[in-house]
Amino acid sequence: MKITLNGKTIECDEGRVIYGICRQNNISIPSLCSQKGLRSEARCRVCLVEMDGKLVTSCSTYPKEGSVIVTDSERAKNARKRNIELMMAGHAHSCSIDPNANQLCKLLKEVGLTEFRFKKTRNYKQDLGSSVVRDNNKCINCGRCVDTCSKIQTINAIDFAGRGHNEHVTPYFEKNLSDVSCIKCGQCILNCPVGAISEREHLTEVIEVLKNKKKHVIVQVAPSIRVSIGEEFGYEPGTIVTGKMVAALRKCGFSKVFDVDLGADMTIMEEASEFLERLKKGGPFPMITTCCPGWILFMEHFYHDLFNHMSSCKSPHEMLGMLTKTYYAKKAGLSKKDIVVVSVMPCTAKKFESKRKELESGVDYVLTTREAAKLIKHFKIDFKKLSDEKFDNPLGTSTGAGTIFGATGGVMEAALRTVYELGTNKKLESPDFKVIRGMDGIKKGKVIINGREIKFAAAHGGANVRKLIEECHDYHFIEIMACPGGCIGGGGQPIPTNLEIIKKRAEGLYSSDSKDHLRRSHENPIVKQIYKEYLDYPLSPKAEKLLHTKYKKKSEF
Repeated sequence: MKITLNGKTIECDEGRVIYGICRQNNISIPSLCSQKGLRSEARCRVCLVEMDGKLVTSCSTYPKEGSVIVTDSERAKNARKRNIELMMAGHAHSCSIDPNANQLCKLLKEVGLTEFRFKKTRNYKQDLGSSVVRDNNKCINCGRCVDTCSKIQTINAIDFAGRGHNEHVTPYFEKNLSDVSCIKCGQCILNCPVGAISEREHLTEVIEVLKNKKKHVIVQVAPSIRVSIGEEFGYEPGTIVTGKMVAALRKCGFSKVFDVDLGADMTIMEEASEFLERLKKGGPFPMITTCCPGWILFMEHFYHDLFNHMSSCKSPHEMLGMLTKTYYAKKAGLSKKDIVVVSVMPCTAKKFESKRKELESGVDYVLTTREAAKLIKHFKIDFKKLSDEKFDNPLGTSTGAGTIFGATGGVMEAALRTVYELGTNKKLESPDFKVIRGMDGIKKGKVIINGREIKFAAAHGGANVRKLIEECHDYHFIEIMACPGGCIGGGGQPIPTNLEIIKKRAEGLYSSDSKDHLRRSHENPIVKQIYKEYLDYPLSPKAEKLLHTKYKKKSEF
């Protein structure tokens, strides 16, 4: 159909809203509540334009044949400005995030709003969760966190309550996040445009413990951090900055810098052995991975019938934390109580995981990617000028299989490399299982092991997880990641994080894997050494005690 857009006649698809048509024609319209891939609820009213003489929300209005649209009329600009001014009456006028990353701050500059006529109307108490902190005094009711939780993650832990100026976002029954079915994934943090939701920071505690000369403070870094932390220092998403990252953390004062990729290799040894045991015994199938603490909470709240299907393996950083305080402590002649382990994770749920009593965690503090960047900046370290350095031994050697843990499908691919070769005593012609790569919500494949067809699958993002679980008994082996994209899209990653950025981070991880001379977890010489010197063999009584755990049912409400 034909419409007139800013005085120019154009042809457009009648199935697109005005906002989409404008973007297609390189016309910028401000917006806060709209999220790519989700139907807009038109809550913020910031994207107003004039269509046929009336003000309409461009994110939810479909033009008709012959419609006349003006995007920047004085009437539209003034209406946007007034709506933002009213919105600011419910905002604390203070930031917890970089103004350059705060979409509201950018919008105020764009519309030229520097003074506010209306007094602040809110006085809410902060919700201080173990992983996620909510401050409704900064919330503008745009609804992006609600849409993320309900439509992308399908958790529905938060929604709107109240009316008029009392309307606010809250967990059901006005409870705290810690008392509802929140899975701590932090996707709401990534999608909040005003910094009203953030991670529960451990920065202060880590800075203090680094000052304590009696403590041996170790930092261990997750696979995905090496392709994301660079964004906080001006690098393109997906840039591999492993060497500079290690150098920067060492300059912060950590005694040792260890690689969680080694923990991933240990996870594969235990998980692959567990799967091969189930093959011998005939089940139960599917066996489902347990690297993702958000998924564990998801299962504990909503899928109690899957308990027997879960792997008993702890996550990679938990395994490495335990090995640090046992195996490494013994080799280094240190007492466990004198070692402090700090994990740098892409994930806010890891903060909760490290406090779970049933894990008897070896991890003391968890920093998100964003927090780790803040720590480096706190010590005034010039990241870009650093020379590359390597992880410390004995827990700093890893394989490409450990590296790809950071992307959706990576855990499954790493596991299949070892399951196949240990199960058949044959070498794979190629260790690449490309069928399980990519950003499709659900990925499926099969492999023949000793004449038996093994069906596997991977899902990422809550909505996709629910779909896969409906048919999960068709498979033998399943990987589940709560966050879209897996760890590279985790709630602790740099802001912004979107599909395009996630894809670039994944490319960085797979590139690193392809260049590694060790690409199978069972090839890792340190893994072999740990079993020889300390754990005996995979699934040994000592390995079961240190590296495995169990979970418990939680109420849906």
